[in-house]
Amino acid sequence: MSHRAALVAGGLALALIGCNTAAAQEPAPAEEWRTFGGTWSASGKRHAVAVEGDALAAVVAVSGAVALTSGKGLSRGFHGEALGFDDGQGVSVGRAVWTDERGDRIFSRLRGEPLQTGKRLVGTITGGTGRYAGLEGEYSLTWQYVLPWEEGGVQGRAIGLTGRVRRVGAAR
Repeated sequence: MSHRAALVAGGLALALIGCNTAAAQEPAPAEEWRTFGGTWSASGKRHAVAVEGDALAAVVAVSGAVALTSGKGLSRGFHGEALGFDDGQGVSVGRAVWTDERGDRIFSRLRGEPLQTGKRLVGTITGGTGRYAGLEGEYSLTWQYVLPWEEGGVQGRAIGLTGRVRRVGAAR
């Protein structure tokens, strides 16, 4: 093989390798959306401070059982934990993690109304671990009741927990 032919063959081989590498790095197409529904019962602590306008700002840490009644590919039971901040002016934000019986987790950002009876909360699923790696989605719920109890304690039950998830990217 001549020097020129070897260069052409080598260049062609590198071009083909580059094409295959680029194709291998493209993320897999997203799966279809899958819906789920359930409830969340939680208890924990709320620490509040007075703010202007006779309002209270609060930090809330709660945990409890997330029970899903539907949802293909998801566990039916999770231990849910959430940390939230209510600014006392009607804006609440936070983070949550749901852990299943195998220790696999689903992470989410929270936003919504204060932690009170009849108030709505929206979660944006930002990923997970184990069998939930690569998940994205969203959910919402309404607090059926929220009851204060001794020394800053709080407990509540959310109903109408509905959402959807899908797996994105190369994680399978």
